[in-house]
Amino acid sequence: MARPRPLSGFPEWLPAGRAVERHVLGVLSRVFALHGFTEIETRAVEPLDQLLRKGETSKEVYVLRRLQEAGAAGQGGSLDAKTLGLHFDLTVPLARYVLENAGHLEFPFKRYQCQKVWRGERPQDGRFREFLQADLDVIGLGDLPFHYEVELPLAMAEALHALGIGQFRVSVNNRKLVQGFGASLGVEDMEAPLRWLDKLDKIGPAAVRSGFEGEGLSAAQADAFLRLAEIATDDADHLTHAVTSLAAEVGAGGALLDEGLAELAALLVAGGAQLPGALRANLKIARGLDYYTGSVYETVWLGQESLGSVCSGGRYDSLAQEGSQTYPGVGLSIGVTRLVSRVLALKLLEPSRISPAAVVVAVVDEASRPESDRIAAVLRSRGIPAETAPTAAKFGKQIRYAANRGIPYVWFPASSADTAMGGAGQVRDIRASQQVEADPAVWTPPLTDLAIAVGPPKDPPRD
Repeated sequence: MARPRPLSGFPEWLPAGRAVERHVLGVLSRVFALHGFTEIETRAVEPLDQLLRKGETSKEVYVLRRLQEAGAAGQGGSLDAKTLGLHFDLTVPLARYVLENAGHLEFPFKRYQCQKVWRGERPQDGRFREFLQADLDVIGLGDLPFHYEVELPLAMAEALHALGIGQFRVSVNNRKLVQGFGASLGVEDMEAPLRWLDKLDKIGPAAVRSGFEGEGLSAAQADAFLRLAEIATDDADHLTHAVTSLAAEVGAGGALLDEGLAELAALLVAGGAQLPGALRANLKIARGLDYYTGSVYETVWLGQESLGSVCSGGRYDSLAQEGSQTYPGVGLSIGVTRLVSRVLALKLLEPSRISPAAVVVAVVDEASRPESDRIAAVLRSRGIPAETAPTAAKFGKQIRYAANRGIPYVWFPASSADTAMGGAGQVRDIRASQQVEADPAVWTPPLTDLAIAVGPPKDPPRD
């Protein structure tokens, strides 16, 4: 069999990388749970028509079809109402989950979810076709108070900071502010201008201005939007003064603008009080998807801005709706795989060992392997991860086997003569080269040795 080639965009980590990924997921889950969020998991597939309602094109959704069905339908097959697709995010599945289970849920429904998603886009640094995503959402029944638009970004910022890999900043804006600003200037359809505004960092002001004018905006309207997008501050008073001054100058105003500005200022005040430096108003943040209705968020990893947004989301009022009943919500999504890929590339975190075992029980000879297996079983029954050495090699080689995997202890069974005299064996801490008499029914290592620990490397990487 020829050596297989890796598939671009479908990452597979080595054991050390997987340990780091599990650590990241564990930290995020722990902080989410501390804030009272309940974990759920949804199926990997959804009806294709539901996936496409969010505005994604069919080229980005992986269609699920049995091989026999694809062959019977001819090249590529046909798409119909029964066609299923792999979910490309966790928001569409959440909306369906809420509608199907509304009678069994307590609202506001606070949920977090960490699952794989699939997206058919061109792989590049930090962008994958299969990746882990972690979502945090609150869903209301008919109404959802504004204070959840404050709680969500602060909980997410707290979780990111808890990773211990650097500083993160959540840039915040409010769609009411931007839409009210545009409407008061005579812009009737705000969807296209918002999509162009969302591209500002990628294509620059000149290209965005051209896009505005291509959508029918006047030069004055385009200039007003670009000036609004320049406002960025973490001070609520500065924000209020900058927006009201610009609005007065260009002739903008109205209740919707005022409401959005008041909410954004309140978000900054709360953020400054609870997690100083975590939130910053940035009025070029628009989020191109048209279902956002209030606060919107984009998060960058300071010092790693080339990675782009590692976490984004916002307030939505009608993503989930059944008849006259609406389920408004607010949520954020972390691209976990995007984050982990950079962590591994920079070697910011590493596991204390590769194997989950804390002890290797040595084997004197193959005839005595049952005794080594018995000792390992006793240790495991007491919650101490243990494995038996693979071969009855010289003890030096068995110690190297443990050392190569980072396993801290090697257990040497007592000889038959020692056992007859009541001896139980000896355990060696190979890190300190210390060996003591021990009984597997009693001996316990420090708690820090019972599981793989993940943290900064012992020798920090140089710049």
